[in-house]
Amino acid sequence: MSYFRITLVRSAIGLPRRTTDVLKALGLKKRMGTVFHPVSSSVAGQIMRVKELVEVKEVDRRLSKEEVHLERKPDPGYYIETQAPL
Repeated sequence: MSYFRITLVRSAIGLPRRTTDVLKALGLKKRMGTVFHPVSSSVAGQIMRVKELVEVKEVDRRLSKEEVHLERKPDPGYYIETQAPL
């Protein structure tokens, strides 16, 4: 089963109530928040209502909150080869 990975990229401040209600129905509250929904025509219709505000990808499985966090975490820019003896 595949899922839509929906991320709110732009804020809904100042937009009509109908738009904010669609975002609320999708479960998107904050900017850069990510939710997963199974692929269906009803969810696709909701996405089309707010397509300017969200980024959508189709994925094979849901990711946990920790996995999404680690995906967004930047590379530190260095790595430790061996630990120095104490």
